[in-house]
Amino acid sequence: MTGTTDPSRTAAPVPSGPMTGRMLSRLLGWFDSKIGLPFDRLRFRISLRHLSGPRKIDLPREAVTVVALVRDGAYYLDVFLAHYRALGVSHFVFCDTGSTDGTLAQLAQESDVTVLQCRLPWGRFENIFRGYAARRFSADRWCLFADMDEILDFEGQAQLGLSGLLRYLNRHGYSAMMAQMLEMFPQAPLRSVAQQSYPEVQRSFCHYDISAVRALDYHDPATCLGFFLSQNQIPDAPPPKMQFGGIRGAVFGERCCLSKHPLVFIGTDIDPAVHPHVSAGVRVADTMAVLKHYKFANDPMARDQASLAADAIPHGEDALRVAGFAKRPDLTLWSQTAQKYDGPETGPAALRKAGFLQVSARYLAEIAD
Repeated sequence: MTGTTDPSRTAAPVPSGPMTGRMLSRLLGWFDSKIGLPFDRLRFRISLRHLSGPRKIDLPREAVTVVALVRDGAYYLDVFLAHYRALGVSHFVFCDTGSTDGTLAQLAQESDVTVLQCRLPWGRFENIFRGYAARRFSADRWCLFADMDEILDFEGQAQLGLSGLLRYLNRHGYSAMMAQMLEMFPQAPLRSVAQQSYPEVQRSFCHYDISAVRALDYHDPATCLGFFLSQNQIPDAPPPKMQFGGIRGAVFGERCCLSKHPLVFIGTDIDPAVHPHVSAGVRVADTMAVLKHYKFANDPMARDQASLAADAIPHGEDALRVAGFAKRPDLTLWSQTAQKYDGPETGPAALRKAGFLQVSARYLAEIAD
């Protein structure tokens, strides 16, 4: 649910010059991988608990498992589970970081759900947690990383379904599919819809605004993700873009990363979830999905204030939003540049035509057959 760059290594501006940025990113990545990560992984394994659901799952190779980080996610669960089950997901692994609402009780009743818990500070351990869950429950299969406030759509969804999409990815030797996060919002002021249920949000948060999105080349050092992205292969037609900012940048001044690798094949040569948005060692597909992001559902003003008080993550984006809401209590994200998202049948295609999603002619030709 972050929609951010990694707070410990990627939120700061890149020092002058592309070479300096690339060297700094790789140096920090090397130090973390050789010294910081082994110690943190030991702490994680000591603290890890299995709370409910199967400890092992026996699924065919074509099955897809969702791995989701969660804390007090009861608000989202019904919509989240229904959407991904309808998409074709076979099993869910929830990585709980200390829920105190009804999340754990509800998930314990679901036969296709496993719940693991680690109560260490999630801002530091989320990557280790997701990566562990993916390796343990999705080895040699596809894994879909999804946050609780994210809904995946892709062009050709009605024709292919998730199984058809995976056949395309497998046929062409890809091991990851990118997605761009699309911030969804209502036409009304955010304060007036703060108490809407998540099903209500799915109906009323039907607008987006991509006019302020900043796109960078995939391997541009200015992404501050060079250590990870340099390990990946990307297609030539069209080359994928890493995108930042958007409506949150325009309204709150956030430098939030909008690009993710949510769908990853967990092979032995792949390092999954090395960053909240990125896996390493992957061959990136020539088509993208959209992740509808409901960041502004579930009383965002109160949630950001609680996050700021807890000091869970140091990137400062929650502080920017708290300041923005304090200055403008009736803040709305609506403007004349907002557009309506018309659902998976036409929404991803419209975003492709607008340049927000990069999708190859080959993929479009194959889904048209």
